[in-house]
This record gives sequence, C-alpha cells and structure tokens, in this order.
Amino acid sequence: MPKTPLLLAFDTSAAHCAAALLSGDQIIASVEEPMNKGQGERLLGLCAEVLASADVAYSDLTAIGVGIGPGNFTGIRIAVSAARGLALGLGVPAIGVSHLQALAFGHDGVVISSIDARQDKLFVQVFGTMDDRDPVMCGLDDLPSVPSRADPVCVGHQDDMIAALCNGTALPPRMPVAEATARIAATKLGTRTPRPAPLYLRPADAAPARDTPPAIFS
Repeated sequence: MPKTPLLLAFDTSAAHCAAALLSGDQIIASVEEPMNKGQGERLLGLCAEVLASADVAYSDLTAIGVGIGPGNFTGIRIAVSAARGLALGLGVPAIGVSHLQALAFGHDGVVISSIDARQDKLFVQVFGTMDDRDPVMCGLDDLPSVPSRADPVCVGHQDDMIAALCNGTALPPRMPVAEATARIAATKLGTRTPRPAPLYLRPADAAPARDTPPAIFS
C-alpha cells in the first residue's frame, strides 16, 4: 500500500507561531501560540513538539508547508528559511501558501480575505471570481471590486467593515492558519511548485542608510 502523506506546516507571518501536522486528510496535531516577537527562537522547538505529540520524526515527513505572507517581514523570512532548510535536509518538497489563501480556505463562493498591513492599510485578495486576482495593499476606500450580487464572504482583519462596504457577510476563518496551510499544501503534492519565497506587498519599514559608507584604505 502507498504511504500515507504526512505533511508538517507552519506559519509565523503574523503575531503567532503556529504549526500543524496533517496525515492523509486528518490533522493529528496542531498548536498556535500568540507572540509578537521571538518566533525565530520558538519555531523549530514548536515543530519538534508537534511531531513528538504524534510520535512522528522529521524523517517520516512527506513534505513541508509554509506560510509565505503577506505580513510581518521578519516572521515571513523565519518561516520560509526554516522550510527551505528542512526540505533540503530531508529531501522532501517545501510548498508555500499565502496567509490570505489560508484565511479564505474552506469558504465557498466569492471570498474577500484581509490582513492588517498597518498604517491604515490592508493586504487583500479576492477569491472565487472568474478571473484570478492577485493580492494587493489598499485601504477601505479603494478595495478591489467584486461582481455585483456576489454576496462575498469577508474574512480576516476588519471583515465586518469590508462586508458592509461590499454587501457581504463577515465570517471567521474555518480553521487555524497552520491547519489551512497544511491542507492547501497537501493539494499541491505531486505537482511542480516553485520554491517557497516571501510574499511582500510593501517595502520594508527599515530603509537602507543614506550615509556615505566610510572609505577603506589599503
């Protein structure tokens, strides 16, 4: 009999450190810890705890799923780097999943997914329309359009306000982010997927220094 796929997924793109283990179509372990910082120190320990709770070793894994953002720059880089390193060491694929897609996962019809981008901005993506929509950064006053009478489901940051503006319905995510990431990644097993890369929709807050670097004399 073919081996049941076993996939570890994790996400640190927001104020959390989250991991889930998917065996076939069953989530067998899942943890999400709120945290504003420290994900880099916590992530691999959390993953080890998730695996141990299911009596599973890294060598048993079929694939790695990872949240690629958008969201916190440092958190995204932490997760993507960890996923790439684990995948390389284990000889398994790493599959990137956007946080916006994870929020929308499990909802039917047209879905507007949103994440806080700070400075009165949102990261937004519309799913379930006839045309593929890329994620954008916008404000409440310039949200992406949706088809008339779409009655979209609005999920994520300021979902109630977006629902009022788009004649939609605000609903919570169907499952925790790491579990959704695992399930989405599992649908891509066996297909050619690009190596996970951070999904950035805005410039980094820290700009490069403008001072002229000191001259170095030999």
